[in-house]
Amino acid sequence: MAVKIRLTRMGDKKSPFYRIVVADERKSRDGQYIDQIGTYNPIPAQEQVVIDTEKAQKWLSNGAQPTDTVKALLKKNGVTLKK
Repeated sequence: MAVKIRLTRMGDKKSPFYRIVVADERKSRDGQYIDQIGTYNPIPAQEQVVIDTEKAQKWLSNGAQPTDTVKALLKKNGVTLKK
């Protein structure tokens, strides 16, 4: 089972809000997920990103692969991407 760290969309039409989740890559974007590790709100003038760094580190060390967008958010918030 390949595990990805990715965004799942929440919120209303034209006002997106995202959860950063750990999910099986075979599941749909907004489908079932294993764990929620943070949130991302792109709408305000200053982006709001909240990430549980301990959970993120745990999943990265267990082999979860972040998507490109999540990788950029993790780097911005100081979560190291150890391999």
